[in-house]
Amino acid sequence: MCTMIVQQAAIDGSGKGTQGWFTVRQINVSYDHPYHVPLEHALNIDFVNEAEGPGARVAVELSVQSARHLVQTIRAVLARAEAGGYLEGAR
Repeated sequence: MCTMIVQQAAIDGSGKGTQGWFTVRQINVSYDHPYHVPLEHALNIDFVNEAEGPGARVAVELSVQSARHLVQTIRAVLARAEAGGYLEGAR
């Protein structure tokens, strides 16, 4: 049995939903039972803008291995961008 683990953070970005692009202001990350992916537990990521209602949401459910691979990939891309002098606001 697993207790749901949740963390929220304010972010600045955009997401594309069924109604097109919208501003993303928050990310909700949880480790819990997924709705769609056929796993007992998954890392669930919701990119949301609550002010724009339920349509302003992009949800992702990942296996633990895929979530770890995503983190490694993000870090690698940011490191390459920083090394190339392209990363805005880095210092």
